[in-house]
Amino acid sequence: MTRDEVQRGLYYDELEEDVRYVHRPGRTMTEADDVLFTSVTMNPQALHLDAAWAATQPFGRPLVNSMLTLATLVGLSVAHLTRNTIVANLGFTEVSFPLPMFHGDTLYGSTTVQARRLSRSRPGTGVVTFEHVGHNQDDDVVARAVRTTLLWTREGHDQHEHRRDAERGGGVL
Repeated sequence: MTRDEVQRGLYYDELEEDVRYVHRPGRTMTEADDVLFTSVTMNPQALHLDAAWAATQPFGRPLVNSMLTLATLVGLSVAHLTRNTIVANLGFTEVSFPLPMFHGDTLYGSTTVQARRLSRSRPGTGVVTFEHVGHNQDDDVVARAVRTTLLWTREGHDQHEHRRDAERGGGVL
């Protein structure tokens, strides 16, 4: 008989401090991505939308919206680390952009677990602090963010799923 294996991130129990999780593939940031993101988020910054004006500024060309860089950096980690194992994103304590991203640059990400502890208020979960670092195709650091999340433990998630199934009439507690 064939067993189903559902793609997911890692549970709290599977993450290790001081391990760098490298995420691939990267994501090439296009002008279309940047204009769409900038427009959807109602950010009329000319550095992202007006190539002629951006050419007169210090970098001499349009920059990728830094919020797109941040969102993509975190997004690169999801399939590897938190897909279907996250309960909540608790916040960011540090975000920096040491160098800009330009249209056509490729963003690569890695994540290190800085700290982890079981939640004191939500049984079956753990609090994990991630450091996300983004590099461009030249291996220059273009973004860094420290993010705190609430993740399921394997046992906590199994209990949650069992309760949910029982509520739907699919099992007994």
